[in-house]
This record gives sequence, structure tokens and C-alpha cells, in this order.
Amino acid sequence: MRIAVISDTHGRLRAETAEQLKGMDCIIHAGDLDDPGIFQELDRIAPVYGVRGNNDWGGWAQELPRLMRIDLGGIAFCITHKRADVPRNLTGVDVVICGHTHQYAEEWIQGRLWLNPGSCSFPRPYRAMPTMAVLSTEADGTFSVRKVTL
Repeated sequence: MRIAVISDTHGRLRAETAEQLKGMDCIIHAGDLDDPGIFQELDRIAPVYGVRGNNDWGGWAQELPRLMRIDLGGIAFCITHKRADVPRNLTGVDVVICGHTHQYAEEWIQGRLWLNPGSCSFPRPYRAMPTMAVLSTEADGTFSVRKVTL
């Protein structure tokens, strides 16, 4: 299974991002869509699992959870927008996904992958390249992650 991991689109889906998303089995969005149209655009490409970010307001955003736990391709995910909102109990979780900082980060802590895909629209610091990640799962329950610079 190939899972695209994006965050912080802030109302903008770049053509390069949309191109990278083609052929993915699903998309995880770690918040700050800013526009319900972005969710709809993404959903036309692949099924989307998304959480609400600090800039997601209005009735449409109320439908998005602030925290999501989901199993995809045999991998257990915990997804939230801000790292500070990750629950202490991560029993059974293989991958923690957060956004918010607009900076790519990938680290292993206590046998668990902590992944921030950065922003695929408005990276930080200024002049940085937009980023996202692709997570590939294997039948034996293992997975790999690849940073994609747009």
C-alpha cells in the first residue's frame, strides 16, 4: 500500500503535489486545509483521512476530528495537527503523524516513527522547498518512508 502524507495546504493544492498523489492508495492530511474544496480535490485523487488544524474553521471543519487513530495496510497511525496534542498513551501505534510546523521531520522514538511531512504548499523557513512523504507498507507488516521534495 502506498500512502501519501501531507499537511498544511492552507487552501492551495499545488500542481506538483497533485501529480505526486496520483496512484496513491490513500492520502493522510495532518490539518490546516483552510478550505473544504481542498478536501474534495484530494478525495477525487484518492480516499482522504484528515484531521482539523488550528486554521480549519467553520461548519465543514467541525466534521474533521482533532485526533485520528486508524489502521492502514497493517500499520497503526495516530494523526493530529500539533505534536503537543499527541496523547501520552500510544500503545499499539506504529506511526505518529503531525503537521503545523511546515518543516519536514522524521524520527524514530522508542520504536515508533514520528513523521511531520512539512508543508506541501507553504514551507518554512522562507525559501525552503515544499515537502510531503510517501509511506509504503509491505505484506509482512513492515513499512518504509520517503521524503518527497516538490
